[in-house]
Amino acid sequence: MAQSDNQEKAGNTVKSRIMVLEAFNKPLEIREIEIPPLEHGQILVKLLASGVCGSDVHMQRGEEARISLPVILGHEGVGTIADMKGEERTADGHILKVGDRIIWNRGITCGKCWYCTVLKEPSLCTGRVVYGITHSCSEKPYLNGCYADYIILRSGTDIFTLSDTIDPTIFVPAACSGATMAHAFDMIGGSLIGQSVVVQGPGPLGIFGVSFAQCLGASLIIVIGGSADRLALSRDFGAAHIINRHEIGIDERRAFIMDITCGRGVDLVVESAGTCGAAEEGLKLLRKGGTYLSVGYSQPAGTEAIDFYRDVVNKNIRIQGVWVSDTGHLKRAVDLVAGNPGLFARLVTNRYRLEQAQEALSAMEKRKAVKAVITP
Repeated sequence: MAQSDNQEKAGNTVKSRIMVLEAFNKPLEIREIEIPPLEHGQILVKLLASGVCGSDVHMQRGEEARISLPVILGHEGVGTIADMKGEERTADGHILKVGDRIIWNRGITCGKCWYCTVLKEPSLCTGRVVYGITHSCSEKPYLNGCYADYIILRSGTDIFTLSDTIDPTIFVPAACSGATMAHAFDMIGGSLIGQSVVVQGPGPLGIFGVSFAQCLGASLIIVIGGSADRLALSRDFGAAHIINRHEIGIDERRAFIMDITCGRGVDLVVESAGTCGAAEEGLKLLRKGGTYLSVGYSQPAGTEAIDFYRDVVNKNIRIQGVWVSDTGHLKRAVDLVAGNPGLFARLVTNRYRLEQAQEALSAMEKRKAVKAVITP
């Protein structure tokens, strides 16, 4: 195995730095551990870029029930294969080898439960495990999250190779936000040719929503949010109108949208904000027979005050919730990014060294970054 500046060798021992969450609401701690021998089917990956997701902020606060401390956070990663035990293939059938640049599905499903086998909805798998969330760094193979120099991918992980000619950081948001939004549009099916769309929330998830909506043919895309920088970026990705909710009140927002849709409302609202009140507003922006696509909640955010007769039943509204993603959705997101790397490079606004992971989390929490990425 090739040695890097971040590795130390003592005999045959190679070490990796890790950023560990030891206790909720406490800063991450930097540690160094020995990389264990690989078991059959495992792949050692030298991380090139690790995403700092908004959900990681909630995990640090203790708002994620699946977390087991101590944990190496980080469920979004791109890296190079440093070592592997046994022959492994990508999800599309290519034989993997040391040196390949890869991205992987952040979740591993059991393939045996009712949701996997009968419903064919692996995203709902009762045994689904997730890198950077489910397994403590006290559990083998220890390197279970992406806030590290190395991660060990378990047998059963779905993997795709990436181009060596594109900055690896650009692909990181596809691992979570991109894949989840691909799942969202997959659930409602079909094209959006000629349709009008409102996206609530201009973070990475919402920006992928804008991009997918445009690719599917939407003729009018409107983004509502509270960050001027994120809203401006949404326009670059294809939004025709941006509305700053801190400057324009809720009644004015609705009046504007009704005006540009001839009083009907939009065909589709994509909720990617994850905040209480979004659904209450969004349902009122839909035309009769429209669809409300809720993607943004990664943890509970409170209850909504919804008049189901007026805003749902009387309008024949379809409400579709979306939970995480599967391997096919990751592939669609990767392909979307690869098709326009120059544009998606603008999504990654802040880059940090591994030892600055806590700063990266703070930047996401305070919305000083659209997407923060750690580059070990």
